[in-house]
Amino acid sequence: MESEKRQEVLELIEKRKDSIISFLQRLISIPSVTGEEWEIQKLLADKIREMGLEVDLWEPDHEELKKHPAYVAVDRGYEKRPNLVGICRGEGGGKSLLFNGHVDVIPPGPPDAWSFDPFSAEIQDNRIYGRGSSDMKSGLAAMTTALDSLIQTGIRLKGDVILEYVMDEELSGNGTLACVMRGYRADAGICCETSSLHVQPACIGRIWFEITVHGKPAGIQRRWEGVNAIEKGYEIVKAISNLEAIRINELSHPLYPDNLSTLPCMVGMFESGSFPSAFPDICVLKGSIASLPGEETEEVKQGFIDHISAFSKTDPWLRDHPPEVKFSGYCGDSAEISPDHPIVTTVSKNFKDVTGREPHITGRQGAADIRYLIKYGNTPTVIFGPGLTEQMHANNEWVNIDDVITATKTLSMTIMDWCGIA
Repeated sequence: MESEKRQEVLELIEKRKDSIISFLQRLISIPSVTGEEWEIQKLLADKIREMGLEVDLWEPDHEELKKHPAYVAVDRGYEKRPNLVGICRGEGGGKSLLFNGHVDVIPPGPPDAWSFDPFSAEIQDNRIYGRGSSDMKSGLAAMTTALDSLIQTGIRLKGDVILEYVMDEELSGNGTLACVMRGYRADAGICCETSSLHVQPACIGRIWFEITVHGKPAGIQRRWEGVNAIEKGYEIVKAISNLEAIRINELSHPLYPDNLSTLPCMVGMFESGSFPSAFPDICVLKGSIASLPGEETEEVKQGFIDHISAFSKTDPWLRDHPPEVKFSGYCGDSAEISPDHPIVTTVSKNFKDVTGREPHITGRQGAADIRYLIKYGNTPTVIFGPGLTEQMHANNEWVNIDDVITATKTLSMTIMDWCGIA
């Protein structure tokens, strides 16, 4: 009987392929750049309400968020930027499952960098193009339509299913933190972030830094009397590159065999000077450092500070005028669960059942909101989504249509196995 139900759901998803892709196109067409999440949340709220779910749509209290140790400081609050949660109540006696996905996207950038309008959701060569297609509206569509397919088939579950649609992930992650603070948790979770259909029990951390380097003022005609902040700033850039090489050589994690791509530590912005004919006496460097699962964020920060301090002591000027290091902006902890956790093996089994292929078990080479779900929400969470990791934040961003359907099928089977059929 159960195998017949599973087959019925898989056939329904295949029949509904066009409507699933159409739903994804509607999501992509809404320019939900971080800070402008209201319209897409309204569309999603209408969708899950039609599915018969309990709907919780609320604006997180920014002042309450600030009290949490995991809060990431942001300039803008959450008025007209709601979180959305849908709950499908089970009949009882089964395990609960939580899905998490973010609705916000980064800005599309220059229009001439795109072959199509970034919010047109054009289809070409079995790909859907558009900002957010991979990161991560395809994941939102997959988790939503996976549950909807079960509902349409008339399957009643034993355990509860919770769908979280969060805002402000690209800048902070405070949307998922607000869900945790509101009390949402489950026996296990699946974050449908970009994973290229890999099953990922871990994510790296990401820490933004800012370094101010002071030189010595001088007139351009007597520049030899000053200390050029650009030159000293470049020395700090090289020191940071050296720290990256050290970390790549010394650190290891079984889910991350390629440290070179996993552990970037680099300066991404170099700001100095006020005028072409004026001597530069200050520069500001901004960048980020990645951390492996198992590393504590505060220890990584302190190691970074110690490295800059040790290098500065080798320079006659910087020894007496040490750079000022601070951490501002995005700060995400690394996180992981065991690759042997039942939610990992359940997703893996169903991926193989759907595709006939063994899944890749890897660590995500990017930060993710599972850090809140695991550490503060007591919800062991794995990452699995149709979006391509290499398409995250890319120009001409796209997702493969077949991957979206594969993810939808895999997630629907996982819901049945995890929550149980009533």
